[in-house]
Amino acid sequence: MLFARIYFPLALGYAISYFYRNANAIIEGDLVLELGLGAADLGLLTSVYFISFAAFQLPLGVLLDRYGPRRTESILLLFAALGALLFAQAESLSGLIVGRLLIGLGVSACLMAAFKAYVLWFSSERLAMINGLQMVAGGLGALGATIPLQNALSYTDWRGVFNGLAVITVFASICLWVFLPENKRTDEKLPSLKLQLKEMGEVFRSRIFWDIAPLAAISQGANMAINGLWMKPWLRDVAGLNSDNAAQLLFVMTLAFIGGFLTLGIIAERLSQLFDIRPISISVFGMTLFLFIQGTMIFGGFGSPLILVLLLGFFGTASVLVYAGYAQIFPKYLSGRVSTILNLLVFICAFILQWGVGVIIEMWPATETGYDPESYQAAIGVLFLLQAAGLIWYFLSLKLSRKRVF
Repeated sequence: MLFARIYFPLALGYAISYFYRNANAIIEGDLVLELGLGAADLGLLTSVYFISFAAFQLPLGVLLDRYGPRRTESILLLFAALGALLFAQAESLSGLIVGRLLIGLGVSACLMAAFKAYVLWFSSERLAMINGLQMVAGGLGALGATIPLQNALSYTDWRGVFNGLAVITVFASICLWVFLPENKRTDEKLPSLKLQLKEMGEVFRSRIFWDIAPLAAISQGANMAINGLWMKPWLRDVAGLNSDNAAQLLFVMTLAFIGGFLTLGIIAERLSQLFDIRPISISVFGMTLFLFIQGTMIFGGFGSPLILVLLLGFFGTASVLVYAGYAQIFPKYLSGRVSTILNLLVFICAFILQWGVGVIIEMWPATETGYDPESYQAAIGVLFLLQAAGLIWYFLSLKLSRKRVF
């Protein structure tokens, strides 16, 4: 079946990518104890994944539009496997950073290659749901980086985990090379690199692109910062949970994360077909709710950590609908570059925000069990204000355009 040949290899790669992204949230205590890392060190280590990821997005867009997702992603995953091996052998912060930089580079195509493949092989009306299924695969990888990873640490240490990840990553690369079909139009003459770069410049100058891109990038970056690292320490230091209970709530949060990707994707497809409501409008509504849910964290959450993680996980996925929205606006031959330009902004934001939260938290003296609860109020408050600014920009852009684009 064609769908299976396309979806499952890409889904496996993205699941691995998300496991890499979120694993530090569970092993952070081991890294602190073994290597003596501080909050800023931990934030930097985890966020360098994003900076190498972001740095490769523009060349990645050209590679995807020029050579296709199969060759691009399968080769890049080998760099991730090498990074995992180096990470597992590291004895210092600098060694860990080198390994994580390679991991970020190696998995930089896992989502964008999938989005490019789906644009090539499926109709634009189906993209919101199919993209949602891809994100579900990422959610399953993130799920593995919660309780399963916590349990795995009872049998091996974090070094053993990353050695195993290196083997799994090579296997995923082979699956992509063997099973994923080539582009439909492999017999066509490739456009010149000069033309591709000129077309990329047109995306950068597009008003439609910049109406929503700041809000989407900041919202998704904040979600990565919270879900990928700082939620577990927040549950420990503010909600007062132990490591096992915090890991269980991260598991629940990731289930909500998966549910959000699948549910919002289906809703977006149905509303687009029935009422011509575009995915970007649904995305903005979800990102607004995600913003206000974070606002409650400034004051300690809803009183119930379970409700908080469920809502954060579910509505934190809303920004991903913007990719499907762009696919309905921009032509297919630009799809790889449009997605990777947005992804560049997303991962720059994720790098700054995840590291920045650690820097803000470290401004307060550490407590006996972790970090000062007041430091989280300040850090989450900054995330809130940045996303609010992105939301204001979006509505001002629509007003100034004097027409409804989405």
